[in-house]
Amino acid sequence: MSCMGKSTDISPFSLPNVRRFIAFRVLFNARFYYPVFTILFLDYGLSLEQFALLNTVWAVTIVLAEVPSGALADLLGRKRLLVATSLLMVMEMSIIALVPLGNGTVIFIAFLLNRILSGLAEAMASGADEAMAYDTLVESGLEKEWPRVLDIQMRMQHVGYIFAMTIGAVVYDNATVNHALAWFGSTVVVTQQVSMRFPVYLTLLLGVISLAVTMGMRDPQTEAAGGEKTPKEQSERGGEKIRQALRLTMQAGRWILHTPFALAVICFGMCFDHVLRMLVTMTSQYFRLIALPEASFGLIGSGIALLGLVIPRIARAMVHHLRPVHNVCVVGAIAFSALWGLTLFVPYVGIIPVVFIFVAMMMTSFFTSYYLNEIADSAHRATVLSFKGLAFNAAYGLIGLLYAGLMGYLRTSTGRAHPAWTTQMVENEAFKTSIGWFPWYLALALAVVTAFVFWRYSLAGKDGS
Repeated sequence: MSCMGKSTDISPFSLPNVRRFIAFRVLFNARFYYPVFTILFLDYGLSLEQFALLNTVWAVTIVLAEVPSGALADLLGRKRLLVATSLLMVMEMSIIALVPLGNGTVIFIAFLLNRILSGLAEAMASGADEAMAYDTLVESGLEKEWPRVLDIQMRMQHVGYIFAMTIGAVVYDNATVNHALAWFGSTVVVTQQVSMRFPVYLTLLLGVISLAVTMGMRDPQTEAAGGEKTPKEQSERGGEKIRQALRLTMQAGRWILHTPFALAVICFGMCFDHVLRMLVTMTSQYFRLIALPEASFGLIGSGIALLGLVIPRIARAMVHHLRPVHNVCVVGAIAFSALWGLTLFVPYVGIIPVVFIFVAMMMTSFFTSYYLNEIADSAHRATVLSFKGLAFNAAYGLIGLLYAGLMGYLRTSTGRAHPAWTTQMVENEAFKTSIGWFPWYLALALAVVTAFVFWRYSLAGKDGS
């Protein structure tokens, strides 16, 4: 009777952990430097080659730390890992907020440390925050409210995106800052080397607030989770804890391999995510080639972020009214339509396919989170979600390497075919040609994943698993 009362009378948002989970997601992801990400690195004095190398380090760090961090979250408690995540965010932003300019080696080392700490923070947050929120709902008999929590969380997170992207681009521009100061009657003049750190300072402030939010969290005491967090386990030696984490990782991995639906969710989600994410990272170059002014990029990003207020609600209705296979088909139809639209490079109107790229990404994120949290048990939930993050980031790293090789080939072949063209003309044409490969790549990837999933389901039917 008590449990039923909780599930019908108590709002999930009355639970402090749920509110703090939403606040953490907003604070951790609303980074003011995102609209000027590449330019920020260059203005500090780094080269494009160093920028690419640093982000490769970031991706590798996530892949290496993803699953162990999820296992430690299940073993040591979600709160401890989330507090550590917030501390890492404060540290990573403090490094580039304080690094002096002028010495290229010092700046590169500072950004290298920033990327490593950022990758560790991303990996440690992945899975642990969702597992804490979901177990809190289970503890109160409200697990059926998880789609509603996801809905609100994603919408609030995109409100944060809009705010951060708009403010971050404004404070980065020293001319805009100086106009604002003059309007208030100030005679202070800010240089670009000063204003370029303002988005970093604001993100550092969010990190400090995030630390305060996670410090107030509480590890829920579900039946499964409670068995994992005894006082004896809290006092075990570090080596034994690592061995337990490895065993927990292996258990979660075996569970995924022997649970065809979980494997299918991760594989299809990975398939869509890495292709769509790769395209999202290149939107600024695409916008230039469809004749959009650079000054509009920040506003476009904020406008697209508004979709985050609508798409989660649509996805929430879809998981209640459609089967998972139907949702895969919907995402596939949207993704392919967007990819083929991108290949046309229609001036101005070409922004529409980009919008649908983001729609497909949001739906993929919602569906994978919903289905995995629904079927994973509490003791291994964070580890399972970390396996998802591992798969997604490994695929993203792979497509990055493949795309770099493709661009090198296309740049060479285009230059040979048009020796009179300038370097920029060759680069633009190679980029346009490379986009045409994406629909075929996604079709091949989906074919391989579909064949694998069907094979795994048939195998499960034969052995009764």
